Amino acid sequence: MDSTPSASSSSPFDLVSSALGRYFPSGGAAAAAGPADARGDRATGRRVPDDTAAGGQEQILGAVNLDRELRITRCNLDAPVFAGLNAVTGSPFVDLLPPGDVPTVTRRLRQVLETGEAHVARIQRLRRADGSELVVSLSILPAAVPQEGLTVSVIAMARRLHLYAAETAIGTSLDIGETAQSLAESLLAWGDVAAVDLDFAVWTGEGVTERAQGRIRLRRAALVPDRAWPEGYVTPGDDLPGDASRLLALAVRRADAPQAIVIPDGAAVERVLGSPRVLRALVPGDRSAGVACIPLVLDGAPPVVLGVAEVWRRADCPFRDSELFDLQELVARTVHHVDLARQHQREHTQVLALQRRLLPRTGGDTIEIASVYQPATPDSAGVGGDWVNSFPLPDGRTALVVGDVVGHGLGAAATMGQLSMEARALLSAGLAPDEVLEHLDETVTLLDDTESGLAAGYSALGSTCCIALYDPVSHHLALSSAGHLPPVLVSPDGHAAPLAVRPHPGLGAEFALREPFDVHTFGAPPDSLLALYTDGLVEDPASSIDEGIARLADAVSAVHPWDGLQQAARHVVSALAPVHRRDDVTLLLARMIGYRKGDTATWRLPARDDAPARARAQVSALLRRWGTRDDTRDTVLLLVSELVTNAVRFATGPITVRLIRAGHGLLCEVGDTGNGRPRLGRGGLLDDDGRGLQTVHRLTTRWGVRWTDTGKVVWAEVAR
Repeated sequence: MDSTPSASSSSPFDLVSSALGRYFPSGGAAAAAGPADARGDRATGRRVPDDTAAGGQEQILGAVNLDRELRITRCNLDAPVFAGLNAVTGSPFVDLLPPGDVPTVTRRLRQVLETGEAHVARIQRLRRADGSELVVSLSILPAAVPQEGLTVSVIAMARRLHLYAAETAIGTSLDIGETAQSLAESLLAWGDVAAVDLDFAVWTGEGVTERAQGRIRLRRAALVPDRAWPEGYVTPGDDLPGDASRLLALAVRRADAPQAIVIPDGAAVERVLGSPRVLRALVPGDRSAGVACIPLVLDGAPPVVLGVAEVWRRADCPFRDSELFDLQELVARTVHHVDLARQHQREHTQVLALQRRLLPRTGGDTIEIASVYQPATPDSAGVGGDWVNSFPLPDGRTALVVGDVVGHGLGAAATMGQLSMEARALLSAGLAPDEVLEHLDETVTLLDDTESGLAAGYSALGSTCCIALYDPVSHHLALSSAGHLPPVLVSPDGHAAPLAVRPHPGLGAEFALREPFDVHTFGAPPDSLLALYTDGLVEDPASSIDEGIARLADAVSAVHPWDGLQQAARHVVSALAPVHRRDDVTLLLARMIGYRKGDTATWRLPARDDAPARARAQVSALLRRWGTRDDTRDTVLLLVSELVTNAVRFATGPITVRLIRAGHGLLCEVGDTGNGRPRLGRGGLLDDDGRGLQTVHRLTTRWGVRWTDTGKVVWAEVAR
């Protein structure tokens, strides 16, 4: 008698292979392997019991021996659960596989033959003779000595084991489509085709409420297996026909209580669905088939139906009560994952809407804008902290703002939105960039503290921001930064370099010495290109941040003046952004155009009584050269007279008058050295004070004040 290896000298896989070898029956398919093998185990001489399912237990374990050519030499697949698998001695094992799985499983089989290392417990589908499939757990082990070849163990997925495995798999994603797909794949163990149809509100992340039956709308979220489907059949992403949506919804809402239903065969399906169009949309083939419809019910008062799962299978294999119970249990145990994905989708939609709302527009006559925003991940956890914005200021300048809130998600996005909108409001009110950052610094301190912010996954403290104001007349940039990386400026000759900005701590950095924010001024002649960005674009663990900024400068300097700016921005991001991003990537490119020299004029006048008359004379001559209409010229002359008169009365020092021909309007600016703020009051008809501003208010489409280092500028716009 052959000796049996001791447990101490055998690997666990040897022991399993040996045990499976003793598991083969003495008759049937094993007879071809030889009488010695059929009588029992060589090592022990013990016979294998014919009834491995004794005691009424369902047999779920089968075994197949393969030679080195991957042909079946003997097998034990006689249990009822394996019915329909044609495991014929001498036939290739791959005949049991779906065609699409043959290359992968063949590679695994040969790998185990070559290396002797087992391939354990992979979910696999086996093909029955009628074309249906059986879900099993497949392990590939080297055959036990003295056998050669392979031993393949096949474990039909027991219902309880399958329920546990399915729930674990379905809960691994917060994407609504992936969650529905995982549920459909799990349901396929009970049938030939499985589909998940979700209420459209679930698909979009909205809340599901009770609605009139005529407004029910279902969208197919998942369908398995992956194959070519008949024309007209509903596949993932398609809306179900209205009749089909109503029928499914009514079926699972009988007696006001969501419950599963079974339509047993093709004739009954035709009677229930009625319409040929609905039949083509819902029936997955021309064979007679029955369907089980299981509602996805979220517990509540009243319960809410998120959608319907359908499991189709041949009419000659009707659903047993126990199977229907298992289907309902699986759906009930996993529907909360669908609802979590719905909530996640809602947050994702809200964050993206906020993010897109804040993205820059295309610019205007004096500047061209392009931007790219890419979240770190495709779900909402990667959306939130970065923002970039550009907007025209009422006085003709353009504001460019970029910032970064620490962290991700809806909380970071909300903080980002608040800071972005506050910056816009303050800049539109005429505050300088450094003054705006001072206000944002106070806001961040009030918004958050270190403990509460980090506990929520984000923190307003330490947020960074950079503000640049472009003056299209003087062709200058006024820039202030709070802890942000320096912008890159490309001059018209192609030279690119980061702007020399004095470092400053981020917003709300209480641990640092509170220093005033600086304003830096840089020349930006026409055809200059400015790049504002966040650190996700230039950070690389393998190099320093300075090297990343240098790579950005090289990439931006390669942008040709004739290149489309949006396409150029996408190209820069694709060239620089790391493949595996750990942070959001944001880039704003701004091409300076400015006003032509002939569209602007500036005069300096002493603050004397004759200043209004001198200003009217200069402006009148210019408007005639511009060919301005008489009524518009009269309005502008009166406006200039009132503004210069106010500057002489209430301010000191020289007065600057600037006139700009912009688009469909004329922009008039009068600057002085005074620090008082002009205010429009409700003066009486005979009051002397305030009549100048009342006149300005009535003559213009809009007017306002902005502050400068030497005083203020009152601007006003008149339609041409």
